[in-house]
Amino acid sequence: MPMTHWITDALLHNLEAEGTTAYRVAMGRDFWIERFGASALISSRSDIGSLPEDLLTRAEEAGWALNRIFLRRLVREPGQLDVPTQIFGEPQASPREVVSESGLLYEVDFSASYSVGLFPDQRANREFLRGRKPTRLLNTFAYTCAFSVAAAHAGAETVSVDVSKSSLQRGRRNFELNSIATTSHRFVPEDVPAYLRRLAKRGDRFDAVILDPPTFGRGGSGKTFRVERDFGDLLAATSDIVTPGGAILLSTNFSVWTTRDLIASASGILPPETHFHIVPPPPDFFGESPSATVWALLPTP
Repeated sequence: MPMTHWITDALLHNLEAEGTTAYRVAMGRDFWIERFGASALISSRSDIGSLPEDLLTRAEEAGWALNRIFLRRLVREPGQLDVPTQIFGEPQASPREVVSESGLLYEVDFSASYSVGLFPDQRANREFLRGRKPTRLLNTFAYTCAFSVAAAHAGAETVSVDVSKSSLQRGRRNFELNSIATTSHRFVPEDVPAYLRRLAKRGDRFDAVILDPPTFGRGGSGKTFRVERDFGDLLAATSDIVTPGGAILLSTNFSVWTTRDLIASASGILPPETHFHIVPPPPDFFGESPSATVWALLPTP
């Protein structure tokens, strides 16, 4: 097993103090480990060796009650036997767990799919969004609506769009967990490109937009989406509905693209005075992030 970089006790205690129980615990060349409340998820491309035993020891030393460990095999394409399997703990326990991030609550589900429902690497971007206190947020490819919850907690009206009805239902549960009434929030089960065109036609505007499309996807109409081919058109449609002075989070986990690629793609589409602001990854990611992300801050008139 290659060298493992473990989270320090000081950082772990700082995260606990700020109300965060979902974060990266360790990483190596072919794997990483994330904590989700009283559970942990090992994501690995190869044999994990003594990682479970090492993890249990680290958790005990840190005073973290670790009840379950799940293993997820990292694969090239989702769907290739990549759903996490439990390798330690009570097998009859619910696969769902409620975790906290900066005091907000989110439900994760280890049986749902390749992703459990919350991406800890985006924690710093959600905190940045909360700090901007947007009035209206459009969260495209919203998945379980974590960004929407963060914005709603800061007072924003939100619209969450995703082709998956089940993901949006999980998003509604996240709102309920935080006692946020959904009266001023919409959950739209539609293809994002088509919905963006509709918003533009009716003159709808937002001062914050989350644009984090999948590397590859298939809409309800059967039309495919590839980020390297379609990201520019998607951003152009998004720019039509953002108010002056608004913010767009550009994000992708397409392994070939870097933050520089995102900026280059956006520079020919957004106004030339647009400022690109990079939020550093959370400290538990050891200076690296699985996604390329940058905020495009549009100019005011």
